[in-house]
Amino acid sequence: MDRITKAARDKRMQTCLAATLIMGLAALLPGHALAQDAPAAPAINSGDTAWMLTSTALVLMMTIPGLALFYGGLVRKGNLLTTMAQSFATTCLVAVLWVVCGYSLAFTNGNDYVGDLSRLLVAHSSMSAPLTLGEGITGGFTLTIPESVFMMFQMTFAIITPALISGAFAERMKFSAVLVFMGLWSLIVYSPVAHWVWHPNGFLFKAGVLDYAGGTVVHINAGVAGLVTALVIGKRKSYPHDVAPPHNLAFSLIGASLLWVGWFGFNAGSAVTAGYNAGMAMAVTMVATAAAGLTWMLVGWAVFKKPSIVGLISGAVAGLVAITPASGFVDVTGALILGVITGIICFFACTTLKAKLGYDDSLDCVGVHGVGGIVGAVLTGVFATKEVKGGDAAVGLIDGNADQVITQLIGIGATIAWSAIGTFVIVKIIDIVIGLRVHPDVEREGLDAHLHGEVQE
Repeated sequence: MDRITKAARDKRMQTCLAATLIMGLAALLPGHALAQDAPAAPAINSGDTAWMLTSTALVLMMTIPGLALFYGGLVRKGNLLTTMAQSFATTCLVAVLWVVCGYSLAFTNGNDYVGDLSRLLVAHSSMSAPLTLGEGITGGFTLTIPESVFMMFQMTFAIITPALISGAFAERMKFSAVLVFMGLWSLIVYSPVAHWVWHPNGFLFKAGVLDYAGGTVVHINAGVAGLVTALVIGKRKSYPHDVAPPHNLAFSLIGASLLWVGWFGFNAGSAVTAGYNAGMAMAVTMVATAAAGLTWMLVGWAVFKKPSIVGLISGAVAGLVAITPASGFVDVTGALILGVITGIICFFACTTLKAKLGYDDSLDCVGVHGVGGIVGAVLTGVFATKEVKGGDAAVGLIDGNADQVITQLIGIGATIAWSAIGTFVIVKIIDIVIGLRVHPDVEREGLDAHLHGEVQE
């Protein structure tokens, strides 16, 4: 009996040793990992989350106080408060609309053109688990930050985009009309374009359009909307022969500086992780911005015989705009060239082109954001490299992939068409229902006192 028991124990021991050996060998063989050893779904990464919280605050700072000061300093003193209030009120309004339905329209699966309504009031989300975007033919991807942080980061983009448009119609639109326009435009124009370009189910995403941080979604979108709005509302009564100079360039210089600093969150934050991509995006953002600001100032110096402060800061902002779609795809050399080209083109767009076409783009939303966004989107297709983007396939023209430039043009064309049509319909309806423009006497005397009953002494 003892011998039988001992033999049974020995057999069980041999079986266990054999099973252990087989399991160990299987674990070492590539492609044959056991089920319990399969990699777990990405978890929340505290470093990535900390960087994205910081980036969100930086991008919000771009609108308030950055854009508010930048635009506010460029207008007449009697329009300072109204101009700054437009940025602040847009921040409040779009933040509410974004959580109600804007986020859902932009970043849920939906179809090729718009998201669904499954995230109304950001419902059906734990807001603490990683977010997986898209389940379509592209597969989708999972982030390593809480959905609440991603939602907030994208909210700051949704806020600044319509706020940029206010520069095109500054000093002549009713405050009530501004609020209605900003709300409708955010939902009808901005959210669908964000879905097209940034969600894996979006048709421009599937087409391969490269837009790292908003060249099409933010800047071309806003620039085209600014042009349409300026044309519909008409010129200022004083334009072009009696336009007052900027009343406080110090405000504008501070605002441009805040935009530059905040833009690191805009571009480097779009990596959605604290790693190589964020570092490269920050580096190329710095280089392109500096090159564009310097170039614009030097060209203006040669043409007008003086180095303009407005030109210096406008050039820097144009560089920020142009590098935005390219910031995750180009190297430092590409960024430097992109900045120089942008500085030259946007200078002439804001001087010669605007004068010849005769539209009244008060604060150069069209010339800086529209033209700068188009230049940046096209040059992304030229200078994007596989060394920066990653992977083995050629990316841009300098990699040998000329088709990427065509793809970029498709993205530009689709954005221009939707923004132009959507904006025109919105502003025409507003004009019919409540009117767009203040009374000529109000425009002449200044909007602050008449619209808000408050003035800046």
